[in-house]
Amino acid sequence: MTQQNPLSVQALQWTGDSLKVLDQRQLPDTIAYDDYQDAAGVFDAIVTMRVRGAPAIGIAAAYGVVLSAQQHLAADPQHWQAKVRTDIDKLAQSRPTAVNLFWALERMKALLAQPLENPLAELTACAEHIHADDIAANRLMGEVGADLLQGAKGVLTHCNTGALATGGYGTALGVIRSAYRRKPLSVFAGETRPWLQGARLTVWELAQDNIPATLIADSAAAWLMQTGAIDWIIVGADRIAANGDTANKIGTYSLAVLAKHHGVNFMVVAPTSTIDFTIDSGKQIAIEERNASELLPAAYLKGGSIVSAWNPVFDVTPASLITAIVTERGIVLNPAEQGVRGLS
Repeated sequence: MTQQNPLSVQALQWTGDSLKVLDQRQLPDTIAYDDYQDAAGVFDAIVTMRVRGAPAIGIAAAYGVVLSAQQHLAADPQHWQAKVRTDIDKLAQSRPTAVNLFWALERMKALLAQPLENPLAELTACAEHIHADDIAANRLMGEVGADLLQGAKGVLTHCNTGALATGGYGTALGVIRSAYRRKPLSVFAGETRPWLQGARLTVWELAQDNIPATLIADSAAAWLMQTGAIDWIIVGADRIAANGDTANKIGTYSLAVLAKHHGVNFMVVAPTSTIDFTIDSGKQIAIEERNASELLPAAYLKGGSIVSAWNPVFDVTPASLITAIVTERGIVLNPAEQGVRGLS
């Protein structure tokens, strides 16, 4: 079987007048795209986890602004900008932790504030530029990160950080793709409860590239490290503070603690748009909590039940547990020593 183009896996497809979003909740059993023609639909796609992954969320929101302009320019040419700004504010409420969302929306808002000769064309070009830049950054990070993996025999990744979570190719999964093309290595993926992004998405996406992967229960990670099967844990990020503290999918922090104990290296891969230079440490990162229904069986959701659930979506890994942060602007080794402000 021939190797497929990595962009054959696309979370987002821009048609010119609508945004097609791959409903990742249905993978791997069903490949289904939902078609959105307004910002409200894009907001719903983000909130309901049809689209996920910090870079992909930012890209989707940028296209959501284009759809808003498309709608309001036609319906109310005199007040369309105010209505688009209202939609931008709404899109910003879709996910509180992924900083790429706010970064992309700020770029679109800044353009909206300028005198525009052809507003729809210029806003579309900006969104497409955000999308293309993300793909280019992913490919660059893939090669740079793969340089650090020379001699590695095995890696473990958490959640999904590939083309499904980005504009294309991936962050942490992009590094694994690039490294595997140089020399095959063992790839392990944690299942990533409660949404099972590792089990449903990561191993499926790797299979599209003919990269063998071994799925493990999240609780098996420590024992896997003890066996000596992996040299690196490679993860993405939803927000990185100026000191290098990193918010990522829940379970990342525990993997970093385990890696420190077992002498396993820990790599974070993310574009610089994921770095929030306005906050000094991870203590300032807002952690999204989702509904208890994602964890609890229906029997416990009835009124009067004494059983509850705590469902944080992310956790924060201190910079002191991170070996390297890989971005398109370079690598920061041992970020606890210097933070990441040098990348600004």
